[in-house]
Amino acid sequence: MEFSSTLQEIFFKAEDIPAEFQLPAEIHQREYLSNGEMKTWKGQVHEVFSPISVQTPGGLQRVLIGSYPICTETEAMESLEAAVAAYNNGRGEWPTMGVAERIHCVEQFTGMMIEQKDIIVKLIMWEIGKSFADSVKEFDRTVEYIYATIDSLKNLDRDSSTFEIVDGIAAQVRRSPLGVVLCMGPFNYPLNETFTTLIPALIMGNTILFKPPKFGTLLHYPLQEAFRTCFSKGVVNVIYGRGNTIVPGLMQSGKINVLTLIGSSKVANELKKQHPKVNRLRAVLGLDAKNAAIITANADISLAVKETLMGSLSFNGQRCTAIKIVWVHRSIAEEFLKQFNVAVSELKYGMPWKKGVSLTPLPENNKINYLNDCITDAKAHGAEVVNENGGTSAGTFFYPAVVYPVTKAMRLYHEEQFGPIVPVVPFDDLEETIEYLIEATHGQQVSIFSDNANEVAALIDPLVNQVSRVNINSQCQRGPDVFPFTGRKDSAEGTLSVADAIRSFSIRSLVAFKMNETNKQLINEIVHDDSSNFLSTKFIF
Repeated sequence: MEFSSTLQEIFFKAEDIPAEFQLPAEIHQREYLSNGEMKTWKGQVHEVFSPISVQTPGGLQRVLIGSYPICTETEAMESLEAAVAAYNNGRGEWPTMGVAERIHCVEQFTGMMIEQKDIIVKLIMWEIGKSFADSVKEFDRTVEYIYATIDSLKNLDRDSSTFEIVDGIAAQVRRSPLGVVLCMGPFNYPLNETFTTLIPALIMGNTILFKPPKFGTLLHYPLQEAFRTCFSKGVVNVIYGRGNTIVPGLMQSGKINVLTLIGSSKVANELKKQHPKVNRLRAVLGLDAKNAAIITANADISLAVKETLMGSLSFNGQRCTAIKIVWVHRSIAEEFLKQFNVAVSELKYGMPWKKGVSLTPLPENNKINYLNDCITDAKAHGAEVVNENGGTSAGTFFYPAVVYPVTKAMRLYHEEQFGPIVPVVPFDDLEETIEYLIEATHGQQVSIFSDNANEVAALIDPLVNQVSRVNINSQCQRGPDVFPFTGRKDSAEGTLSVADAIRSFSIRSLVAFKMNETNKQLINEIVHDDSSNFLSTKFIF
């Protein structure tokens, strides 16, 4: 039996899908949150088909799981005006609210979010094909991130609750919001990555325009009532529609103060250019990456195989932090590939609910065609797929392809494949790997595999000036969330970690006064009477 026929068998008949993993019903969303109301939508909608296909007499068919509004620029601009009004030039209820009160609102929202865990986890699985286990992890990690953000803000506020006195001038330095934030998250972590920007922006007193990703849209619907209930009118607004239709007008209005996007650098560049007051726009961006693994002649091959396997193929390689090109010293390339290919063959593949599954269907409609084109290009320039069954596909599933030897002439050398292809480049001199990272347009992370201290040290010093994180004998990754997450070149703008994010969505502001008796009496009265939310010595526990 051909392997493609074997892959066909991983898809179930509709009646054979385990009941505990099925959605209760199709979700046809006909309302959206704007200006504190769930507004009814009667216009055009987009049907959502899962990457999970089912076997039918006519062949494999993707499962319809629901639909959502395709709003127009009119609705987007209405939501923008709602966010602008809620911010009210920094005088609105939300931006002037005390930190403790804003924290309480976010805690209330988180409690309501947890009540929706079951449906959100299932929607993550059904909308983007992420394994059920990893969908649960994404939800839980998001909740942990929210609580960590709250704790970090409490610590920051405690540090800001005192006055500094220098040269006869006293000041209280705190952080204040920036304004209206346009938040757009990615499809690969549609809940977690979105909330790592949305929640810090919100809790710092900004008002939000949130556009869900193209894939992973419906899973945000169960949260809109929680947003409506927990935050005042216009503070959170969820916008729908084609990005190229509704977003340009928002940027051209000049009323967006912060653009936060996790996605394409090309898209980010175009959006920033559309803003008429570029000096008033702050960008917090997580963008493309082409993270490399460098496996030297002194590496522990079995460890390098293990870490590179997970680094390159977790969630089918659909992670910005994934290892997307592997440099291996020519002297050990044969042995590395031998062990790596065995490890690939041992990965479980199938439907997302299968226990221990690593490889699942892909959500993007034309992704398999793109991956095949990359392989065809590599073969035309002298490379081969070196693992058994590599590159075989059926329906929405693509079996990982290990491509070797990859050279500079190939697309896989330069392009971020964002999928289950592992390009392997042989090298003779470590200088080749350093030059690659110098010439690369992206600079997020790199992984170095070597047990030679002098060799590792010689790589660390140049590479920390090319990428933002150097991983030693371990895969590229984002966590722990308290560590800085950013990138050089075209990979990022701003820094996202628990502490850094709340700083990214705020600015240091201070109240200062000369230390004379009149001023001291005045400030003491304000603090004693608790008449200012900003100028305060409250200590949040």
